[in-house]
Amino acid sequence: MSLWSAFLDLLFPPRCAFCQALLDRRGDGVCPDCREHLPLADTLLRGPYGRCAVALWYEDMVRQGIHGLKFGGRSSAAQVFAPFLAQAAAEHLAGEFDTVSFVPVSRKRLRQRGYDQARLLAEALAAIWDTRAAPTLEKVRDTAAQSTLSAPEERRANVLGAYRALPGASVEGRRILLVDDVVTTGSTLAAARDALLLAGAASVVCAALAAPRPKKEKT
Repeated sequence: MSLWSAFLDLLFPPRCAFCQALLDRRGDGVCPDCREHLPLADTLLRGPYGRCAVALWYEDMVRQGIHGLKFGGRSSAAQVFAPFLAQAAAEHLAGEFDTVSFVPVSRKRLRQRGYDQARLLAEALAAIWDTRAAPTLEKVRDTAAQSTLSAPEERRANVLGAYRALPGASVEGRRILLVDDVVTTGSTLAAARDALLLAGAASVVCAALAAPRPKKEKT
């Protein structure tokens, strides 16, 4: 370890991206306890968005980690989460896309948060595959947070027409992997996917870091 790295560790001791426990040394950003108990999903879900590869179940330390990424300013967590996302996407959607993109936040949310968590995930994911994530969409109106709405029909109405293809984006004929942090009812992914298909994308498959565990699989 360099002196500079040791100094940084003193000022900003490394913490687990999921539970924020202190880490003994810089590694993959996951503490041993979380590594042992992570609720791995590694599955393919189907819904209004088509098909979506999901890496983790949205519970316990996964929920805590994603909340830190989205609301706690812990943007570096995207680098830790990306390998889980990459593994799920490669396992279930290999060969089905030629472009990695993401579901963007609104301009208002971007100003408030300072970054777009789905973009960070997509960029970290693409870097693992030695490529780049391409912005393809823009959110044309601010919407209520989907997490504040419980009914599926409310969520669908909330994001209806909220996305469109980014002017100048190379979308036509592309097979796109659309990345987001969490998929619940799938209304957001579906609205974004529809916008890409309307703009001429050849196909769109999805990948999300986490999703609620289906009731039949709960333990």
